[in-house]
Amino acid sequence: MRERVEANLPFRWDLATPDQLGSMLAGTAEPNLWFVDDLVECGGKTLARSGNGDLLFVGRSLDSMFDLLSGALAGVSTEQRLARLPFSFARRPIGTGRHRWRLPALTAGQRAAARRVLTELGVTPQALARRTRPVVFVDVVWEGSTFTELFNLLHEWITEAREPWDVVRRKLRFIGVTQRLHTSPKTWRWQQHAGWTRCLPARAVVNVSLDRIVWSYLGDHQTKLTRSFRPDRWHLPDDGPDRAAGTRQALAEAVALVRYGRSPLGRRALARAIDGEPALAEPWLRSLARQLNTPT
Repeated sequence: MRERVEANLPFRWDLATPDQLGSMLAGTAEPNLWFVDDLVECGGKTLARSGNGDLLFVGRSLDSMFDLLSGALAGVSTEQRLARLPFSFARRPIGTGRHRWRLPALTAGQRAAARRVLTELGVTPQALARRTRPVVFVDVVWEGSTFTELFNLLHEWITEAREPWDVVRRKLRFIGVTQRLHTSPKTWRWQQHAGWTRCLPARAVVNVSLDRIVWSYLGDHQTKLTRSFRPDRWHLPDDGPDRAAGTRQALAEAVALVRYGRSPLGRRALARAIDGEPALAEPWLRSLARQLNTPT
């Protein structure tokens, strides 16, 4: 039997128009945004290191950064666009050690479904070859396996489409949000062990560090608003919103992050996080920082 190729993105509320939430927030507690200062710092550096590209947040781990920045950039004059690419790649254990987890090979149907999702987001070989600014994939990173699978998926598609790789490679960037650790010459750095990173220009793969506790909360413990979107679910129909109490409280947290990003306090904090970044010498980032510092 031939596999279905349809891919339906998991439902997530549009937090830019919170009036559509109806009674979902009724009875929820005031969210404790204990992590917001670290998130703002990381978000500002992510913007600064994006090369003025459009940010695609991979998976669900950085949904809070997406919400914060969506609020902050609302009404700001910028070419940058934010979107979510909810792919998650389910791995299985093979052997032992750091690299014992491997992703089962994607089926033809799963690759077709993935391409459908990427097409809806405007990320096709043809579009990449003709873009004037890069697409920037952002995700929390431990070993970089998700970025590896995503790069391989894109590279295979670009090769099949016969688009000029030397042109397309300049339109791809990856920002890994890593745990903040004490560095030393022996520190394990994921990008040094991922051979595909050498296929891209220098500075196309960069990192932004985040406090370890916040990193763990966002990546491992935070209640998410959408179901995990693994390859075996890429062809399944959307199951609609989850209305459980835990999800409703998570929704309240997400709405609060959008609201904080829109506030003068949040925007000024984001501008401070950008301050000192080398890219501030570039006109696009200076303009963005100036607007964030301007009261609305």
